[in-house]
Amino acid sequence: MGICFGTAAQIDDTGAGQGFGSRIAVAPGHAQQGSKDANSGKLNDDSEVSVDGQPNLKSFTFDDLRHATKSFSSDGLIGEGGFGFVFKGWINEHNLAPSKPGSGMVVAVKKLKAHSFQGHREWLTELRFLGKLHHENLVKLIGYCSESENRLLVYEFMPKGSLENHLFKRGVQPMDWATRMQVAVDVARGLSFLHSLDANVIYRDLKPSNILIDSKFHAKLSDFGLARKGPTGDGSHVSTRVVGTLGYAAPEYLARGHLSPRSDVYSFGVVLLELLSGKRAQGDETIRGSLVDWAKPLIRDSRHFSRVMDTRLRGEYYKKSVQAVSFLALQCLNNDPQDRPSMSEVLFELQQIKPIKNLP
Repeated sequence: MGICFGTAAQIDDTGAGQGFGSRIAVAPGHAQQGSKDANSGKLNDDSEVSVDGQPNLKSFTFDDLRHATKSFSSDGLIGEGGFGFVFKGWINEHNLAPSKPGSGMVVAVKKLKAHSFQGHREWLTELRFLGKLHHENLVKLIGYCSESENRLLVYEFMPKGSLENHLFKRGVQPMDWATRMQVAVDVARGLSFLHSLDANVIYRDLKPSNILIDSKFHAKLSDFGLARKGPTGDGSHVSTRVVGTLGYAAPEYLARGHLSPRSDVYSFGVVLLELLSGKRAQGDETIRGSLVDWAKPLIRDSRHFSRVMDTRLRGEYYKKSVQAVSFLALQCLNNDPQDRPSMSEVLFELQQIKPIKNLP
């Protein structure tokens, strides 16, 4: 996107499992809201949150979760990232007590690495948002553990893993076009809910590794560690530190730290391109440069449009459907955020597109 992050910018490790991925750290020259106070050692601004007052969530002990995950056995490791690990666990679906492996309800347990300040901050943020927000396209947070230096979160288990695996992992059966359309609608519905007046939340880290798939191939947003409240009143954006993931962050956010719901719309446009092409937003070996820079001119030129499409689909898609989705992606990727549609408008447009020709 033509933005230089400088030598201070760092990228975390990418996790292939449930709820972790590579991220941009604070870029030099941007306000570091929510940073650590040098005098008090506490979190400032909207990053500070108490674990008290979460009546909808179960407070687990560390021993509860140790038993639920077979002592955090490596056999149950389903994800790993810069700030911790995700393990498969089992709890009683009625009283949420730990149960024997293979019995009860399957859950995903995210365990933070000790002494990770950034990880602790994201743990608090995720606890605050997912403890209060409930929607069919958001992963359900069941409970948490805050005991001594241990910080854990317990989520519903998503058996089909992440969209990242379905799009990019070798040996995995590729999603057909109708399923990809379903995923796009589900993600748009989740983001539209977050951007609503009642929630007013900017997700800030949309990417395939944070989109999880349930047993019926419906998609849900996970990992709210970078989410924050949106602008209020007449404000068009909030100014904040630059965090997120290379290839998905909106240009105005990278350049000036201006964050708005339309920043999520840009990221959604990138994900639409990934659904169309089966190529990664950044670092795909089959193209030169970013996916956005590669795909835009091809979509605009009908003679070369077919080059954008994922060859693993083997042409089994309704041409008018994929063209409509690609043009919608271009609208989401406008450089000026004011020229992008809102997520509610995107959702409406997606719901009008027939994934296959013979649908009524």
